[in-house]
Amino acid sequence: MNRRPGTHSPGFTDHPVRKGVNPDVNPYLLLHREYPEVIPADQGPGYKGRWSKAFGREAPLFLELGAGNGFHLSGMAAQHPESNWLGLELRFKRVVLIAKKIRAAGLQNAKILRYNWFYLDDLFEDASLDGLALHHPDPWPKGDQAHNRIIDPPFVAQVARLLKPGAEWRMKTDFEPHIDALLKCSEGQPFEVVGRSMDVQRDGAPWERDVITNYQRKSYEKGATVYAVALRRL
Repeated sequence: MNRRPGTHSPGFTDHPVRKGVNPDVNPYLLLHREYPEVIPADQGPGYKGRWSKAFGREAPLFLELGAGNGFHLSGMAAQHPESNWLGLELRFKRVVLIAKKIRAAGLQNAKILRYNWFYLDDLFEDASLDGLALHHPDPWPKGDQAHNRIIDPPFVAQVARLLKPGAEWRMKTDFEPHIDALLKCSEGQPFEVVGRSMDVQRDGAPWERDVITNYQRKSYEKGATVYAVALRRL
C-alpha cells in the first residue's frame, strides 16, 4: 500500500533480486539491473544528499515523477546538457525502456531510478531539487477512487519542501481536476503560478521548448484536451 506524505510508516523497501528468481515471471526483474543508466530501488536512498555522485558531476538536479516511456526525460536531458535529469518510475519494463532511450541518445546526464514516488523523503533533502515535472498522473476518475490521486495537500507541501527557491513545478494532464487540485492545494504554500494553458495543443505549453510525452501524444490522437500549469517555488 502506498504511503501518503506526512505519515510515519517505513520507507519504500525493495529487495535485490537473486539469480535464482525465475526470469520467466518477469524478465525485467533482472534485466533492469544490467543497465548503468538505471539506479535500482535498493541503491536510491544511498544518494540522498549526494546525487552528484550518481551522475559523476555537480550540476542542477531536475526530477521527473512517473517518467513513463522516457520521451520527456530523454528529451529534456538532450535539451539541457548542463543539468542532471533523474526520472522515477516503478514498473520494471518501463524502467528498461527508459534506460534504452537514454543509451540510444548517448545521454550522460540522465538516469532512471526505480522507486515509488510516495517516498520522496527517502531520496531527497529539503531544498535540493532545481525543478520537478509531473505529467499525466493517474486520474483515478471515479468518485470512490479520488483518495488515490497524487495531488493532495500533504504531497504539495512535501514538494514545496524539496524544491529550491526559484525552482519550477510543471504539470501536464488531460484530467482537468488535477490542475484544479494543484492550484487549490498550493494556496498557503510558497508557490506562485507563473503559467497556465487550457489547451496545450492549441496554445502551447506555458514554458519554452516543451517536450511532448507519449501519453500526451495519445491524448491528442483520441481528441482529448491537454492542460498545463507551472508553479514557481518562492
